[in-house]
Amino acid sequence: MAEPVVSTQTRSFTARLHEAGVELRRTAPEILQLNLGRICNMTCVHCHVNAGPGRKEMMDQSTAEKVLAWWKTSSIGTLDLTGGAPEMTPAFRPLIEGVRAFSEEARIIDRCNLTILLEPGYEWLLPFLVEHRVEVVASMPCYSPDNVNAQRGDGVFDGSIRALQLLNEAGYGQGKLKLDLVYNPNGAFLPGAQEELEADYKRELREHFGIVFDQLYTITNMPISRFASWLRNQGELASYMEVLQEAFNPGTIQDLMCRNTINVGWQGDLYDCDFNQMLKLPMAARGDAQHVWDLAVGDLSGGPIATGDHCYGCTAGAGSSCGGALS
Repeated sequence: MAEPVVSTQTRSFTARLHEAGVELRRTAPEILQLNLGRICNMTCVHCHVNAGPGRKEMMDQSTAEKVLAWWKTSSIGTLDLTGGAPEMTPAFRPLIEGVRAFSEEARIIDRCNLTILLEPGYEWLLPFLVEHRVEVVASMPCYSPDNVNAQRGDGVFDGSIRALQLLNEAGYGQGKLKLDLVYNPNGAFLPGAQEELEADYKRELREHFGIVFDQLYTITNMPISRFASWLRNQGELASYMEVLQEAFNPGTIQDLMCRNTINVGWQGDLYDCDFNQMLKLPMAARGDAQHVWDLAVGDLSGGPIATGDHCYGCTAGAGSSCGGALS
């Protein structure tokens, strides 16, 4: 079972919304985010999925076919693939091939840890991404080796740089194919200003490694799963929760990703976001539907969203989503 987040104040997130006079409700779905599983070639400190090489949870091809058949009947234009390392699952290629065969206009996103591009047996990956015009959103916690290796493991920085150079050589980040990077803090603090960090990343990566990319997304580390365990071991969980709660910004509510995203687990089950999935909080507006292929998309607009105190992570400061800062 997922470990509940620890609150240090009496005000729950729901109560805080009420105090601020704001309501969190769904809009029309625009993004289908599939967490294809928890297998990964890395074991990162900040990982909210507890992903790693030994995990067995993976979406199989049969489930992928059901998801794909349902997606074709929807009006959702973006498929967002995450994990773990989504590329390591059996569903990854069939889903992308199926979406692209059905729609030339569909937006397909691969949330990539970069180092998977260098793993033996994955030589097919980069040409496949190029062929199917898949956008890459890549984890890159910093532009200096010490911070990256501390968060993601020794040697990861050098591998990430080489993978980014290969992506550039294939046309990514240079106007042909979209390449975005993701910054996560390497401690119990909020990200800095997204625009300023993006400028720093672009300058440092270009000057030192010849790397270019499109955008930088800053994402707040969520106090759940592996990162919560790390905080607890450091004696910082309570203080981090206090930081998040004190930085609550009601101006982020209207742009939260849970409003326009359907999140789906490796078995096809429904959630409002990937964080709720890890905490086993099912989609609040799903009605009787247990799996995405049972869902009537039109019934979601205006529906409720399942929340908990971990939601302070997405509403603190400038806000946080899979697309970066919100305000």
